[in-house]
Amino acid sequence: MYRIGQGIDFHKLVEGREFWLGGVLVPHSKGALGHSDADVLLHAVCDALLGALSLGDIGKHFPDTDAAYKGIDSKLLLKRCGELIAERGYGVVNIDSTILLQAPKIMKYVPAMCEAIAGILGITVEDVSIKATTTEQLSFIGREEGIVATANVLLVKK
Repeated sequence: MYRIGQGIDFHKLVEGREFWLGGVLVPHSKGALGHSDADVLLHAVCDALLGALSLGDIGKHFPDTDAAYKGIDSKLLLKRCGELIAERGYGVVNIDSTILLQAPKIMKYVPAMCEAIAGILGITVEDVSIKATTTEQLSFIGREEGIVATANVLLVKK
């Protein structure tokens, strides 16, 4: 049996924050604002995994009102989501994701992001697709005020 999930996450970009994306620290003058490390890509993947099995969303499992998750590394959240999937007898077939971001250019970091995600979920890097696009300077993304990531996952019953 197969299950499909999709996730999306948005974060504001601000000065004075580290910029974590796909489990990788990306050098930039701005970082994403959030209760955790605000890794928008990992959050979208978490939501896609949880959604595929009707387990709610990242906010249900890791609420931003809980001090335990303040500043948490989103790789730990992804690991827990992977465990929830495995506990229900499912495994990840593949992940397809897109990052919407005006700057910085991130394609040179994508291989490391794929490795991070694959390593956490116990899949191969060939099973993780990360694409990036700008909005041609349109909207809050084009003005470099924020970032969006989307993710789709396919799960299979083991």
